[in-house]
Amino acid sequence: MRTRILIVEDEASIAEPFARLLEREGFETTVAGTAAAALAAARSESPDLVLLDLVLPDGDGRDVCRTLRQESGVPVIMLTARGTETDRVVGLELGADDYVVKPFSAAEVIARIRAVLRRTTSTASPASDRGPIRIRALEVDPRARRATLGGTELELSRKEFDLLAELVAHAGEVVKREDLMSRVWDVNWFGSTKTLDVHMGWLRRKLGDPTYVETVRGVGFRFASPGEESP
Repeated sequence: MRTRILIVEDEASIAEPFARLLEREGFETTVAGTAAAALAAARSESPDLVLLDLVLPDGDGRDVCRTLRQESGVPVIMLTARGTETDRVVGLELGADDYVVKPFSAAEVIARIRAVLRRTTSTASPASDRGPIRIRALEVDPRARRATLGGTELELSRKEFDLLAELVAHAGEVVKREDLMSRVWDVNWFGSTKTLDVHMGWLRRKLGDPTYVETVRGVGFRFASPGEESP
C-alpha cells in the first residue's frame, strides 16, 4: 500500500496542486479544508502523516494537532505563514514532528515528509531493542514506549520519549548533541539544534530531579547511570 498523506489546507490553489505532486511522488493523498474535516479524515482513513495548516476557516490548526496527539501517534508537519521561534516552539510542544514556513518549495516539503516517515517508522534504533532500564526511581521500557517515575507513568510526547530512551540507553556516558540529533531527529534534520534544547528542557521538568541529566558544555549530555545515587 502507498503511504497515505492527509493534507489539511483550506486554500485549494495550494492543496490541489500539492496533492497531485505528492501522488506523482508515489503517495496517496486526501485533502481536508477544515478542522472538522481533518479530524474526521484522520479518524476514518488512518493516514501515515498529516500536513497541517494552522489557519483554518473553522478553527486553529494547533487545536487539531492537540486532538490528533490525544487520539493517535500519527506524525504531523505543520504548515504556516508564521515563522517566529515562538510559533515553532509552540508547534513542537503540541507534538508536531516538523514545522514548515510558507512560502515553501515542494522539494523541501517532500524531503521533510520522507525524513519524518523514516524517523517514525524506523525499528533499527538500538535504544528500541533493549528491555526495561531502571535508574533510581525512573524506569524506561523502550519496547513498550513507557516511562514511569516512582511508579507513576510520565506523559511524554513521542520526541521526549525518544530522547529519554537514547539517553538512558547510554546512561553514564556523554552523548554528543550531534548524535542525539541524528538518532532522534534524523541525519537530514533541516532545523537548528535549538529544538534539542527545547525538548531537553521539557524532559528535565517532567523528570523533576535536575541531576538525572547533566549538561556537558560544548559536547552534549550525560544521563545518570544505574546505581548512581542522587547528590
